[in-house]
Amino acid sequence: MDFYQAAVNKQEELIKTLQELVQIPSLSDPSTIAHNAPFGKALRDALDYMLNMAKVDGFKVRDLEGYAGVIEFGEGTEIMGVLGHLDVVPVGNGWSVDPFSATIKDGYIIGRGSQDDKGPSVAAYMAMKILKDAGFRPKKRVFMILGTDEESGMACMKYYKKHGEIPDFGFVPDADFPVIYGEKGILQLTIKGDRSTQIISLKAGERPNICIGEASVIMSGEAKTELFDFYLKTNHVSGHIEDTTEGVAYFIKGKYAHGSMPQEGINAAWHCLNFVGSAYGDETAFELARYLKEYRGDALGVRIFGSHMGFLTVNLGIINITKQHTDLVLDIRYPQETNEVNILSSIQKALDSSLPEFKVSIKEHKGPLFVDPKSKLVSTLEKIYRDYSHDQQSQLMTMGGGTYARSFDNFVAFGAEFPLKKRPSWVGNVHQADEGYEIEQLVMATAIYAQAIYDLTSN
Repeated sequence: MDFYQAAVNKQEELIKTLQELVQIPSLSDPSTIAHNAPFGKALRDALDYMLNMAKVDGFKVRDLEGYAGVIEFGEGTEIMGVLGHLDVVPVGNGWSVDPFSATIKDGYIIGRGSQDDKGPSVAAYMAMKILKDAGFRPKKRVFMILGTDEESGMACMKYYKKHGEIPDFGFVPDADFPVIYGEKGILQLTIKGDRSTQIISLKAGERPNICIGEASVIMSGEAKTELFDFYLKTNHVSGHIEDTTEGVAYFIKGKYAHGSMPQEGINAAWHCLNFVGSAYGDETAFELARYLKEYRGDALGVRIFGSHMGFLTVNLGIINITKQHTDLVLDIRYPQETNEVNILSSIQKALDSSLPEFKVSIKEHKGPLFVDPKSKLVSTLEKIYRDYSHDQQSQLMTMGGGTYARSFDNFVAFGAEFPLKKRPSWVGNVHQADEGYEIEQLVMATAIYAQAIYDLTSN
């Protein structure tokens, strides 16, 4: 069967489905948590959208109390899983369009979740539909498992593992092609302590896994306008000063990025610390800025390079400083050559030398994922990608991002970002303003996923 032509024939349906799904603002919302809606109404609506569509299309569906949904077809004892998620990160600022409008511009669908992970999930679903409508009968059961809490801790998969059938192998359409065979460990640490500082207030960050794109720090006294202007110019960031009832507020605009790639962002909260440390001579701010300057964790004593996964990275994701109290959350992605115990002790040892009042503790931890890059699963998926894309140069990869692949044995991330397709400068990446996914890639990913499901379940 010509899966590419079948996907081309589904292009209008793909676009319509993705637009309608993006238009559901599926952010976690504690204020609307209810029975069968553990993460709020909008996520319940997104899950209902997918399950109702699948039911109409003739698939078996199951709803695991709103934590996850399963779309199933095929028969057999083995289960192949395709894992996607419907939740999205907060929109942040800097959008040129309504983040939930699913606006089409120059061949891209712009909207929060269009790439992470609604576009790839829709492509995988449409691949299953193409196979089903063609009369294909897989010799294994195919489960598309759609979660609703990937971005905030994966409680959905923890629930699924207790209450659902466990797949034997599969892939996650939530990263890059060709194949992601390894994922760094994810370690979120809190650093807390009481220590004198001139800072009245510095509160920024929505989630640990987002590089802080905008922040403000409030200080007492007269505004240091000339020093602030000089700082902005020499550090290539923008900002402004406002007088508030609490004091002088210095606003700095950086650049949002995924917490696994802090080097692609500009952390505005770090710049607030750095400015206060230099302009006000604030020792606490100065030391924090020094410790957090390098995204590879040099000053924290955790710099390490992994043979498969590359450097450990550190992202300052949440900061809350008042006159005497500091509370930070770091998001650390580490290679398999180290572990959470070593990282924790190294950071505490580093802090003890200059900020002994500060104590480090583990907020959340997920170990690294590693699948043999020469395994049958990886080799099969790699061949399919290369046959369709004609890309013979992009290498199999590991990454710092965390996907559902680490939830089960023998899973890898597989697309749906094409490494040789460079997005225009006005199109945002995942977790950024103006996040977008190209329609051409959506169609090609659908064909690739159809071929992958076919090849992996035909015998």
